[in-house]
Amino acid sequence: MINSSPVAYEEFMTYLEKLFKVTTNDIKVIVRDFHAEMQKGLSGYDSSLKMIPSFVDRPKGNEKGRFIALDLGGTNFRVLAVELDGKGKSKVTAVSKFAIKKKDMQGEGKQLFDFIADCIGDFLNENNIDRKKRYDLAFTFSFPVEQTNIAAGKLIVWTKGFTAKGVEGEDVIVLLNEALKRKSIKCIRVAALANDTVGTLVAKSYTDKNCDIGVILGTGTNACYPEKLANIQKWRGMKPEGYMIINMEWGNFNKLNQIYYDKALDEASPNPGAQFLEKMVSGMYLGELTRLIICDMIQRNLIFCDALQPIFMKEGSLGTEHMSLIEADTTTNLGEIEEFLTDNGIKSIRLHDKVVLKRLCHLVSARAAKVAAAGIAAVLTWMDPELIKKHSVGIDGTLYEKYPGFKDKMTSVFKEIYPEKSSSFDLVLAKDGSGMGAAVIAAVAAQSET
Repeated sequence: MINSSPVAYEEFMTYLEKLFKVTTNDIKVIVRDFHAEMQKGLSGYDSSLKMIPSFVDRPKGNEKGRFIALDLGGTNFRVLAVELDGKGKSKVTAVSKFAIKKKDMQGEGKQLFDFIADCIGDFLNENNIDRKKRYDLAFTFSFPVEQTNIAAGKLIVWTKGFTAKGVEGEDVIVLLNEALKRKSIKCIRVAALANDTVGTLVAKSYTDKNCDIGVILGTGTNACYPEKLANIQKWRGMKPEGYMIINMEWGNFNKLNQIYYDKALDEASPNPGAQFLEKMVSGMYLGELTRLIICDMIQRNLIFCDALQPIFMKEGSLGTEHMSLIEADTTTNLGEIEEFLTDNGIKSIRLHDKVVLKRLCHLVSARAAKVAAAGIAAVLTWMDPELIKKHSVGIDGTLYEKYPGFKDKMTSVFKEIYPEKSSSFDLVLAKDGSGMGAAVIAAVAAQSET
């Protein structure tokens, strides 16, 4: 048999499509609720959007020099040397990548920062960088941080699997400087602390003056934009003129309609009750969300009916990269999906099962793209309610860059809700914004001191 009941299968798929559908009205509600949370966050009231000041504005494009950048935001840590020519062009002259072991991610904070300092030392040695000279460094630290100035900030909470002890509530720049001192690395001056999202905006706006939103759509998700100083009411005493980039930490936005599968995912996560938008949008969670639906359908005898399939029973066994492969398959009889299933020990694969997998991946990824687009629409209309100006949205992350059709799904939202204004802004890939942007931020910080 193909399944217990073709009618039951179609009814259930219709039910899922209704659950995951994001209507035009839903998008308008998300935009409205985003604006309310943004206002509360900027005013210092309790909000799911932290709206963290970055203490840096977009660059002028004339920043010049050689800078060191650190990029910590996942299981790989990078050290880069970047040259800025002062004319809006930048070049990575050296880069080293280091894998972070679980014991460093989840051990003592001192151990993690000693590892970072050791990586910096190895980078200097491998690239023959003269230690007799001084280099300004910016640290891209892609976790929620409450910054107090451009080179100081306390970790609010670890995410992305990091749990290193003794870091939450501490100034990460102080911890880095202490590690550099322990390792006798004296040629580095830590000039700036940067968030990867802020780095994405700064890097893209260095070459594109229209870029005024930075977005991460990868393992995690976040957004930032330049806000008028006069509107950042929770930071009183600052001059009302000018702008400062605000790190929204939008992954925690909680005014979203959670369905059964979202709630099940949230309850099983390391941080239940938090990061609702991230759990609907980011690459870290989409595969697991899809797996939960597959498990439900297996239990209902609607897919893989002849045998229990262990791959789908194990938490984390289906990644977003697998979803990408499944949804991209346009071969006859979906042969690439069959190869993936066969490689994972699933036998007697029917076309029905492959079609179901592809439909489920599309449902989950389409909702993710639409929610992300709604967030961008909220930020755009916050800055420019009538969408009069030209805007570029710099987006970094493998989900946006590599997931088949993700950009098109986002673009369709803008055409739907702003049919006459959708050409006033562009979604542009901001490759390696976290590394390059950190160097530009270091240059902005150094320039502001001269």
